[in-house]
Amino acid sequence: MAKSRAFDVRRQSGFAFIAMSCFVLLYLPIILLVTYSFNAGTSIAVWEGFSWQWYVSAWQNKKVQEATVLSLIVATCASIIATSAAVMAALATTRTAKFRGHGLVFAMINQPLMIPEIVTAVALLIFFAIIKVATGYTGILYLIIAHSAFCIPFAYMPIRARLQGMDLNLEHAAADLYGKPWRVFRRVTLPQLWPGVLAGAMLAFVISLDDVVITEFVKSAGQDTLPTYMLGQLRRVITPEINAISTVLLAISVALVVAFYLLSQSKKQ
Repeated sequence: MAKSRAFDVRRQSGFAFIAMSCFVLLYLPIILLVTYSFNAGTSIAVWEGFSWQWYVSAWQNKKVQEATVLSLIVATCASIIATSAAVMAALATTRTAKFRGHGLVFAMINQPLMIPEIVTAVALLIFFAIIKVATGYTGILYLIIAHSAFCIPFAYMPIRARLQGMDLNLEHAAADLYGKPWRVFRRVTLPQLWPGVLAGAMLAFVISLDDVVITEFVKSAGQDTLPTYMLGQLRRVITPEINAISTVLLAISVALVVAFYLLSQSKKQ
């Protein structure tokens, strides 16, 4: 009786074609976007020569400058707050004995990843509307709080993974030498945890920087971030300037994701 071969999806007929088609459909539009950001004409579909004019135009655009500054402020604050909360949550779920409701706590932390973002956005809109009516405050603090809450699980994942992969013997030895909990954390745990913290902070930063749905629902008048400014421009007139801005955002996102990957890999060393 002939011996049956083990199933291997990589050797199935048509698998390579389907995989390549998916990659083409995913990345070809991005390649075209980047290419036409250097178009000399005003069309986003007809090539009229190479030019840097749309990058210069975006750089000198006052509204783009204001939106970029606001995006960086919100993303920086949100990443710091989300990462700080994620560190505390990760310590509470990995450095303590299992307790009743441990699974519920883990599910609550990761809940923003599981529910549609539009649901979170509508809930935050209603919640903040009540506060705005009661206080009269309409500043960017709402955006920072909303982005921070949404980014916590993204920062939590690499930090928790790093903690789970760390050797507890050093922490136990420090505690046996009468090290107080805060001192043990600062001198022993945090230096080992640092790559995970940086990775979580970068991931939270890029998620906040790119967010549209929550920002669109929570922001007040005159508080356009770069993604919401671009969305507004797409509703009016489309020029390669939007392609140029998108290309810069893409470059920043890719750089941060690559840095996140390298920091995550460092735990294996």
